[in-house]
Amino acid sequence: MQFLFDDYRLDTDRRELWHGREPVPMEPQVFDVLVYLVQNRDRVVSKDDLIATVWNGRIVSDAALTSRINAARTAIGDNGKEQRLIRTVVRKGVRFVAEVKELDSVSDAPARVTIHPSASPAAQRQQIQFCTAPDNVRIAYAEVGAGPPLVKAANWLNHLEYDWESPVWKPLLHALAGDYRLVRYDERGTGLSDANPNEISVDSFVRDLEGVVDSIGLDRFPLLGMCQGGATAITYAARHPDRVSRLVIVGGYARGTLKRAPIDAEQFEAIMTLARHGWGQDNPAFRQIFTYQFIPQGTHEQVCWFNDLMKETASPQNAERIMRAMANFDVEDLLPQIRVPTLVLHCRNDARVPWEEGRRIATGIPGARFVTLEGHNHIVLESEPAWTGLLNEIKNFLRD
Repeated sequence: MQFLFDDYRLDTDRRELWHGREPVPMEPQVFDVLVYLVQNRDRVVSKDDLIATVWNGRIVSDAALTSRINAARTAIGDNGKEQRLIRTVVRKGVRFVAEVKELDSVSDAPARVTIHPSASPAAQRQQIQFCTAPDNVRIAYAEVGAGPPLVKAANWLNHLEYDWESPVWKPLLHALAGDYRLVRYDERGTGLSDANPNEISVDSFVRDLEGVVDSIGLDRFPLLGMCQGGATAITYAARHPDRVSRLVIVGGYARGTLKRAPIDAEQFEAIMTLARHGWGQDNPAFRQIFTYQFIPQGTHEQVCWFNDLMKETASPQNAERIMRAMANFDVEDLLPQIRVPTLVLHCRNDARVPWEEGRRIATGIPGARFVTLEGHNHIVLESEPAWTGLLNEIKNFLRD
């Protein structure tokens, strides 16, 4: 079935949206939301209707639902105040109000333009698969893009599906997938990977990375480590110098919180108690303490997404287990063993990981290049000045 409206063509059989003769990239969930609204245009669609149909009854936050609807509006050029196509009905839901023509057969449709996948890499869908670690933990990984490979080590916390659509992570992931065959995965205990592994440690994280790249069949590749993923990437590069062509560390650290300058143990345990008892609550106040460490200058939408991401990604028990493991990381003795070209980037006023930790990594790795980004966010956001510098530094380094 195909639906024509306002110079758009929605093809439900091929799962494509076209604007004139140009394809419009859409995430699968956003596409499903738009299709449901168009098919039910004769009535107001409620939040419960969308959850029951698009999410199969799973628990979905208001922020996630609103984001998908807004993404559908953006895809069809209806993201302004006029709401010409998708109209909000206060306290009721939304309704598709444009005039629609239905086409029952492909022969009735306008001529279709064939576009080579590499011409629009951001429009490609990520392919999610699974591999098994040596201790039988299943690890979910994703590939997207058609360029040379780039592997991103997992960090705290990941979810292959939510990250790809999140206003926090989406700009970076889509930008990298536009130039590279981006490979990333959910670390054990989080996201789509097995939720209750027996071991959570830097060694197990490295084994998971080994399993992913071996399953894909990558012989040599650049490796990106962000935050906690920096320690994983450093350890992997030290153990497999013949596999890593270049190493990029963003906001990383070689020493966990409890391995740096003396920290108040009582304060650390208070944070663990907070995670244990408040992480899973519907009220995001507990999780927001962590959110403001990662993106203190984030927008309201980004903060809401990150709050929800943490809850969706890991259970309270696993959140605590991972944070305890992170606090005890210490891979500083491996730094002199790194023999691959290395780029280290760190925000000067990083609210989560001190700038000094990035500098220590660059100091410890022979020949590493260190770049200071101006900003307070641990995760560099698209809206801040450091964003362009971050992307340019990474792409130029990998290109060289």
